[in-house]
Amino acid sequence: MLNMRILGIDPGLQTTGYGCVETAPPPAEPKLVEAGVFRFKARSPMVDRLRQLHEDLSAVINELKPDQLAVEKLYAHYKHPRTAILMAHARGVILLAATQAGLAVENLPSTSVKKSITGHGHASKQQIQQAVAALYGLAEPPSPPDVADAIAIATCHARRIACL
Repeated sequence: MLNMRILGIDPGLQTTGYGCVETAPPPAEPKLVEAGVFRFKARSPMVDRLRQLHEDLSAVINELKPDQLAVEKLYAHYKHPRTAILMAHARGVILLAATQAGLAVENLPSTSVKKSITGHGHASKQQIQQAVAALYGLAEPPSPPDVADAIAIATCHARRIACL
């Protein structure tokens, strides 16, 4: 199996986390390449935040040169339909940037990502942070939680690829 770089994205309109891992032949775990966060001013018009997300993500894609991009599937809760609609804007920009870069995109359900990382499909943000820190030997959990979520998304997809 060839090593592949996977860029995981946890979309948001105020904070978007990203994490890049490189696959390793099984049974080795993926290796963490880089992780970070894009922050946007909450009071900025949405079009400005979306433009900035596109620019920031495109720059990271150009720098890290991933082979694939993994993003969390859109989840809509009946009590908060507006949140899903707003998140769809960010996901659309992420998918556009990935497509423009020629990347294959994998959409992963959050429960699958959580189960892959913690063994429990309904793990808390803190549990994800702790599990990611332990998995990659980090001195402290990635913060904000969006960074840990993005690393978890990339790791889950990398593990799936390794099983193919």
